Amino acid sequence: MDGTGLMTEAIKLLLFPAMMAFAASSDLLTMTIPNRVSLMMVGGFMLLAVATGMSMEQAAFHAGAGLLVLAIAFGFFACGWIGGGDAKLAATTALWLGFDHLLDYALYGSLFGGALTLLLLQFRAVPLPAVLVGRAWAERLHQPGGGVPYGIALAAAALVVYPSTPWMHGIGM
Repeated sequence: MDGTGLMTEAIKLLLFPAMMAFAASSDLLTMTIPNRVSLMMVGGFMLLAVATGMSMEQAAFHAGAGLLVLAIAFGFFACGWIGGGDAKLAATTALWLGFDHLLDYALYGSLFGGALTLLLLQFRAVPLPAVLVGRAWAERLHQPGGGVPYGIALAAAALVVYPSTPWMHGIGM
């Protein structure tokens, strides 16, 4: 495998999972997902699309999936149901997954988001454990009526779906 192939394989294996892990941890600790996550995801997708010889038609379908999710997620954001970082994360994830894996992503994201919300409600119903007192992120999560770091669910869903994408087919071959 030449240097370009090795770099392409490294991007496939590392960039997407690393950005998902960073987005989830950032959302947990700060209730924000930095714009640089979305920018790196878009840039990484474009780089891989070129490096793997993705056709313009395939790239357009991936872009269409991202734009569709961005439009829907922006509507959710406008209604106050999700944060702006969540909307951008969902859209850039859809860009990577394309329409072929979009339904799976939405399903897992919904299931994980529901489970996360239920866990947070349970967490908020009991006194904050002493070990977490004074930790700003834990106290923020514990506040009744506080937000849900939905980026965790979105990232988990993405990591469940990603191995079944064409990006991961043939890795190491």
